Amino acid sequence: MKHDPATEIQKLKQFGEFGDVNPSITDSSTFTFLGADTMVGTFHGETEGCFLYSRHWNPTNKYLSDALAAMEGTEAAWVTGSGMGAITSAILQVCSAGDHIISSVTTYGGTFAFLKNWLPRFGIEVTFVHIRNFDMIEKAFKPNTKLLYTESLTNPLLEVSDIPRLAQLTKKHHAKLMVDNTFTPMILSPFKLGADIVVYSMTKFINGKNDCVAGAICGSQEFINNLIDVNSGTAMLLGPVLDPLRSSSILKNLHTLHIRLQQHSKNATFIAAKFKEAGIRTVYPGMPEHPEHAMMTKHMNPGFGYGGMIAIDMVTAERANKLMEAMQNKGVGYLAVSLGYFKTLFSNSGSSTSSEVPAEIQKDMGLSPGLVRFSVGLDFDIQNTWNYIHEALVETKSI
Repeated sequence: MKHDPATEIQKLKQFGEFGDVNPSITDSSTFTFLGADTMVGTFHGETEGCFLYSRHWNPTNKYLSDALAAMEGTEAAWVTGSGMGAITSAILQVCSAGDHIISSVTTYGGTFAFLKNWLPRFGIEVTFVHIRNFDMIEKAFKPNTKLLYTESLTNPLLEVSDIPRLAQLTKKHHAKLMVDNTFTPMILSPFKLGADIVVYSMTKFINGKNDCVAGAICGSQEFINNLIDVNSGTAMLLGPVLDPLRSSSILKNLHTLHIRLQQHSKNATFIAAKFKEAGIRTVYPGMPEHPEHAMMTKHMNPGFGYGGMIAIDMVTAERANKLMEAMQNKGVGYLAVSLGYFKTLFSNSGSSTSSEVPAEIQKDMGLSPGLVRFSVGLDFDIQNTWNYIHEALVETKSI
């Protein structure tokens, strides 16, 4: 039976302090205790329902965390001030000096830079693999491998990770599987498919408004407790906490995520088919010819579609830039990084969100210099949007 994340969120009963239908916003950094013993117990994690300090927990962040845990099917969650705050805190909670990580080479540029350039400074070794090549992944494991890291739908090539198969490998080698599910919230439930830890940039689809930066970590209660332990918790000690005002806003937006995903997916399916008809190489997991289409169909939760992310190959960066400028001028959307917005966003990945990846590695992973990554918006008349895209293609002599 598939996980039903939208229903799990809907079932939550989260009221405000005075019965408000929206939970109250905690406008406090610290909290009072009725007795000194309670404060001591809270410091040691031995009390229920008490809050210590907003860098650790506050009621507003707890509401959002509980909703995210319901969505993912995990025991617990914790929210951060950015997606990178979630990714780095979770990785550093699992790994220490002398440990080894295996990561998909196709991953968000900021994550790649952290793994490739930052972690080795502290004695953590990283091996990059092609996430479709299971022989390569198997051979990469070492006795000190603690973590296998991937994205459910990789950025920007839109490869679909086979999470159950990866989970079998990590269990075999006594490692953990961490999955960034930013591109496919609700569509895929990595924890239910075998992942140990799920991370998000909530800046993207979960919030959907491009008005804040935020992240999330979902996992077992034990992992989250360790993550925020006052003496040794990475998140507690590095302090990437999310502001309660933003937490409250994201929680409200989370309740419309299922509807937004359906429209993102509907529009992306339409645009991908049109690009294909125009003779442009197109990558979208909802297309039957996508290498992992059948596998994703098997693993996904029904009702949300295949997501709002597509990629097209304009071969060269020059052609990509001309097309994107023409599309922006015609009102298709914005030439901008990020994704999950209600308007369509497009960027040339090799020179933007994947620019941290060296050119030779981009070539090895199959990242074309002309790849344009689309985050398809919530347009009501998607045929009209395609008409503008078609005009841009003709104007730039792309077809």
